[in-house]
Parts: sequence; structure tokens; C-alpha cells
Amino acid sequence: MRFLVDECVPTRVAVLLTNAGHDAIHALDCGLAGAPDEDVLRRAVEGGRVLISADTDFGGILARSRERAPSVILFRRHDRLATSHVAVLLANLDAMADDLEKGAFIVITDDKMRIRALPFQ
Repeated sequence: MRFLVDECVPTRVAVLLTNAGHDAIHALDCGLAGAPDEDVLRRAVEGGRVLISADTDFGGILARSRERAPSVILFRRHDRLATSHVAVLLANLDAMADDLEKGAFIVITDDKMRIRALPFQ
């Protein structure tokens, strides 16, 4: 799967996902440091990438735009270690893959995962 890791998520997340066989780039490595959220979303769409973030603003932007892409995985966990993020993501990726392909906003918390189809209704 192709991922764009937002700058508010550790750069090591992209490295660990790449090591696990995925195509992952970090926002800092592709000129998106400090870029507006809309530019980050656009880059994800253009690259056919799922955005991984901890920034709740992306939900509002997608709700207002009513777009079907990009899919977003939003981490809302207390444990912010890159290894923890990647372990949770990889353990659940098969279960969420179809939703991500169709367009989804997925929130992962300490104890659950919530999947909402895009565009938001």
C-alpha cells in the first residue's frame, strides 16, 4: 500500500512501513514541511497515497469538500511511538484495506478503530 505520513507523525513510521514492504514517504522528505493541510491532502491524492496523521483538521477539510480521496488514517492514541503506530496499523491493515481503497476516514484510538466512508454524509 502507498502511504504519505504527515509531519506530526514520527518520521520513523514511514521507515518502518517501507521496511514492511509498503511504499511510504514522510511529509518532511517530500517538501511538505509546514505546508497547509490542503496541500498535504492534494499530494496524497496525486500520489494515490493514504494519509497517516494525528491532525484532526483533516476530518473537517474532507467533510467540507465532500471528496472521496484521499483516505486518511488518524491516530488518536496515547502511545505515540512509531513502533506502536506501525504495529497497530499492520495488525489491522487487512481489515481496513477495502475501505481504504474505496475512500475512508479511519480513526484508531487506544481501544478501538472507527471507519467512516468518504465522502462524509
